[in-house]
Amino acid sequence: MQQSEVCGSPCVLLLEPFYGGSHKQLIDLLKENIPSCSVFTLPAKKWHWRARTSALFFSQTVPTCSSYRVLFSSSVLNLCELVSLRPDLARLKKVLYFHENQLVYPVRKSQDRDFQYGYNEVLSCLVSDVVVFNSHFNMDSFLSSILPFMKKIPDHRPKDLAQQIRPKCVVMNYPVQFPDVSSLLPEHKRTRHPCSGKTSEDDDIIRKWGRQSQDDDVIRQSSLLRPPCGSKTIETPVREVASAAQVKPLHIVWPHRWEHDKNPELFFNTLLRLKEKLLDFHVSVLGETFTDVPEIFSLARVSLDSNILNWGFLPSKDHYLQVLCDADVVVSTAKHEFFGVAMLEAVHCGCFPLCPKALVYPEIFPEQYLYSTPEQLCKRLQELCRRPDLARKHITMVDTSLYSWTSLKTQFQSLLTSDGP
Repeated sequence: MQQSEVCGSPCVLLLEPFYGGSHKQLIDLLKENIPSCSVFTLPAKKWHWRARTSALFFSQTVPTCSSYRVLFSSSVLNLCELVSLRPDLARLKKVLYFHENQLVYPVRKSQDRDFQYGYNEVLSCLVSDVVVFNSHFNMDSFLSSILPFMKKIPDHRPKDLAQQIRPKCVVMNYPVQFPDVSSLLPEHKRTRHPCSGKTSEDDDIIRKWGRQSQDDDVIRQSSLLRPPCGSKTIETPVREVASAAQVKPLHIVWPHRWEHDKNPELFFNTLLRLKEKLLDFHVSVLGETFTDVPEIFSLARVSLDSNILNWGFLPSKDHYLQVLCDADVVVSTAKHEFFGVAMLEAVHCGCFPLCPKALVYPEIFPEQYLYSTPEQLCKRLQELCRRPDLARKHITMVDTSLYSWTSLKTQFQSLLTSDGP
């Protein structure tokens, strides 16, 4: 366990049972920017055990402190269990932050879903004073799933839980600390400028993608080893572009956790289809790995060997940012995403995004960056492989500053005061 105490009398108690990834980044941001914080964390290992047992552990390790006014924790913690074991903490303003929710976590079979994790989240909401979600999708999917989730109880079911929880709920986007990457950007990214209202043929091509995605609002996630991918490409003029932007192969980056819920099967099998069509591209597969790495990664490592530029987690943040700055396109194939820090970081570094038209993505990304089917993803990557300049010249229409710590700092400061929302 890591413990960080402030000098004097701490007012804010920060608890994080799974101190890794975006959970760690948020706690670190709050610790650095909110005065009088006391922090207790557990390593980001064995998530299931953290969700089951961290409340009892924290109940024994967090010292009694009369100056505490606010308790902040992610939803991994069973807050109901903690405050029942520690009545002194029950009197605090209790803030529960949902990075994700277990009611809609994708499982291969419904019987594989462990009821207790979602049930604990509902209980934690009931004892919280403020329930914060990082996106509207996260909040809406959680609240709308409570009733069907509770129907799994065979009899004597509790009632009106969503109605009790909803008034406590607020949406506060995850605050990303975007670094200054201007010195890392290649020349073509540094010199991109908006067209002052003028549109180009390339812009029209990309807008056309947005209209195509509107034709199919229901995304079909394929579990096949090789999802269908039509050979017919979008009919657009292909012309020679005598510039460096067209010479280098398209660089695709996939910066996500190496887990099944990020749907690596769809990503890699799409790349294999591109390779079969003799399309030239490079790929960087980044992201953290945990205990159980899907088999597709070892297969793809061999099949795509000649295309790979970077493979695996990059412990240096500077190296990670450099790869994002060097890349052209960032792809998400997620089946489980409630915000998507990695996608926004990549866009901040000048990458062209391709995301599912599902989950949180329509809340953040305009239509032209969304695909509705595996076929659409494959076709768009085909076009970009043939025309890398489409991505390299395009200015992505996403204002990442809206999700920055600078923009959201005041909201979090208010949240972590005893008289805040």
